[in-house]
Amino acid sequence: MSLFENPEYQWRETFFVMFDESRRPPADEIKSALECLGGNLEVTDLRADQDGRIESLTIYSPDDFAAMDVSCTTGDEVLEQVPELLKEVEPNIETDEEKSKFRQLTECTARLDVYHFQHQSSDTDEEFSEEFMDPGSLLVVLERLGEICKGVVVDPQSGGLM
Repeated sequence: MSLFENPEYQWRETFFVMFDESRRPPADEIKSALECLGGNLEVTDLRADQDGRIESLTIYSPDDFAAMDVSCTTGDEVLEQVPELLKEVEPNIETDEEKSKFRQLTECTARLDVYHFQHQSSDTDEEFSEEFMDPGSLLVVLERLGEICKGVVVDPQSGGLM
C-alpha cells in the first residue's frame, strides 16, 4: 500500500536518485543496506522485478515521524526527464564535485523516486507535528541509495544535487 493512500501520512517532497539502468540493484541488497543504517528504519512492501532488481519499497522511520515510498522508473520517461533536470540544475553548479555529478546526470537512464512523507498524529495540529519531523533519515537513505546505485541524488524542488 502506498503512503499516498494512508491518511496518517502527508506527502512533503520528492527526491530522485538518477543512475544508469545497468546499475539497478537487487531488491534484497537495498533492503539489507537500508536496515543496516540503524535509526529504527523499517523496510516493508519490498517488490522486485523478475530478475530480483528493485521495483519499489516503503521505509518507515518512527523516530523521525517520517516515511518514504521508493519506486524505480526506467525507459523513455527518464530519458525525456534528464534534459529538463539538466536545465534546472545547471544554474546551481558551483563545485568540481557538482560538475562531476552534473556530467554523470547526462548519462542516467533510470531513477529511484523517493517520496518523503510526514506522519500525522490525530491528536496534534500540523504546525506542532512539523516541529517533530526530522529529515535525518531521509538524508541518510538518499545517501545510501545514491551509493548503492552509483547515482546522483537530485532535489528537483531546489534544483540541487546532493
